[in-house]
Amino acid sequence: MSPILAANDLLVLRNGAVALEIESLELEEGEVLAVIGPNGAGKSTLLLILTRLVHLNQGQVFFRNLSINELDDLAYRRKIALVLQDPLLMDRSVLENVVAGLLFRGLPRGDVQTRADEWLERLGISHLKDRPARQLSGGEAQRVSLARALVLQPDILFLDEPFSALDAVARSRLIEDLRQLLEETHQTTVFVTHDRDEAMILGDRVAVLLGGHLRQIGTPEQVFAGPVDEEVAAFVGVETVIPGMVVDSREGQLIIQTPSQRLEAVGDLEVWRHVFFCLRPEDVTIWSKEDYRPSSARNHLSGKIVRLAPQGALVRLVMDCGFPLVALVTRASVEEMGLAEGKEVIASFKASAVHLIPR
Repeated sequence: MSPILAANDLLVLRNGAVALEIESLELEEGEVLAVIGPNGAGKSTLLLILTRLVHLNQGQVFFRNLSINELDDLAYRRKIALVLQDPLLMDRSVLENVVAGLLFRGLPRGDVQTRADEWLERLGISHLKDRPARQLSGGEAQRVSLARALVLQPDILFLDEPFSALDAVARSRLIEDLRQLLEETHQTTVFVTHDRDEAMILGDRVAVLLGGHLRQIGTPEQVFAGPVDEEVAAFVGVETVIPGMVVDSREGQLIIQTPSQRLEAVGDLEVWRHVFFCLRPEDVTIWSKEDYRPSSARNHLSGKIVRLAPQGALVRLVMDCGFPLVALVTRASVEEMGLAEGKEVIASFKASAVHLIPR
């Protein structure tokens, strides 16, 4: 089956410099593609290209095998819907905002009301339908913006950082509600965000943009557990990245020599191959020395805590074990083990939790 949207040889220049350069990108019907990257990576530029709001210096975008440049502007835009960080609602009631696009398209009044009622209900804002948009909270306004887009039954929904201006509670609730809606409706979606958690929750696939280039694309598991290079690893939250070399390989069990430690990993690399040894903080278990018990984990390192910092509901721990090793622990664990800067601890992690990047 052909992709619903395909982009080839994209190039956008700004002041003579490359702002975005992508060889190829495809969107399958019914999938949610999360495009992630830091500020300035080119995410919004890509979205504006795919929605035909920015012109290319080079390249083509195809919608159902037809170049969008050959499609009538209005015809293409009636196939898509766009939700921005700022809801940009009209100074009218919630209901009037939701039905505006349907009325513009000339749908019968009965169909307009049926569709509007459905999406007001699905997004939990039926009780707000008569409220003026200017009296809505940020979370309510963004729900109205989503209802206004989804009521159109677009072939593709484009979302540009839709949760970034919301408080933590409103953001969490809206993300979960949207996840459920996208699963139920199989709505084809391109979702731009800088937030890794949002991408993992919503994305069927994740595309990583760094410096205007598409560096990796795959399932959330493939991208977050198996980054292709050191820069992608750093962006997707692999906080322990150590240069090393394979010094032994036996039936998929590898010994990696780092500048200060010998560590074990799982893989299929030849001896003397230089690598980056990558480990996510959530894959590290911390023990106080007095409570340590040997486990099935193949790697056990002693070291001293050099930093403890709150990170949401968890605590980010950095220990010096010849190199900086980062772990995430619960606040309860910090209290129970008496963890503090300067305390000697043991870290353990499985060989299978290690990701190796050849270099």
